[in-house]
Amino acid sequence: MNQQQISDGTLYIISAPSGAGKTSLVKALLQQTTALTVSVSHTTRAPRPGEVNGQDYHFTDPDTFRGMIADNAFLEHAQVFDNFYGTARASVLELLAQGLDVILEIDWQGAQQVRQKMPEAVSIFILPPSREELEKRLCGRGTDSDEVIARRMRDAISEMSHYREFDYLVFNDDFDTALGELRAIILARRQQAPRQIARHRPLLDALLA
Repeated sequence: MNQQQISDGTLYIISAPSGAGKTSLVKALLQQTTALTVSVSHTTRAPRPGEVNGQDYHFTDPDTFRGMIADNAFLEHAQVFDNFYGTARASVLELLAQGLDVILEIDWQGAQQVRQKMPEAVSIFILPPSREELEKRLCGRGTDSDEVIARRMRDAISEMSHYREFDYLVFNDDFDTALGELRAIILARRQQAPRQIARHRPLLDALLA
């Protein structure tokens, strides 16, 4: 695949173990940051009450999904129990070409797939401040059994073991601090000289005229 044009947006991979607060952070990040969007994934699972096709997911039948896999249409895809999930390459490239920065909320396995196909992607891993705090968050409302909580902790620890594969690490101890750090990564990337030159060429030429 050809490298992105400098004037295109940046692809961000944001991963985290369950309980680290990724979903809440990304939601707040979108509210506070312009020209930033989240890629809508494809899935073969049935819509849940209130979910909107094309907004929450692109709901796709299994045969169509398998055809997209055969056509190499996904940047990443995975099977979770009986359902498939995937990120369509074409929709991501279209958003990037519009100058938008695009977030993929995916796990470490999906991140590996995306980095192989788009090595220019910027990856961020969100971590909890401690195992004790993570377990507290995973306990949620106290409705899960000890066995379920233990399994979720094992899954989270397995996920966290891949932190070295990411470009940036953000520790979500204080929510506002973690959110500011996420924004700082994105805003600093936008100020890189090649991107600013591509974006503001007429102004720079006028300044030097």
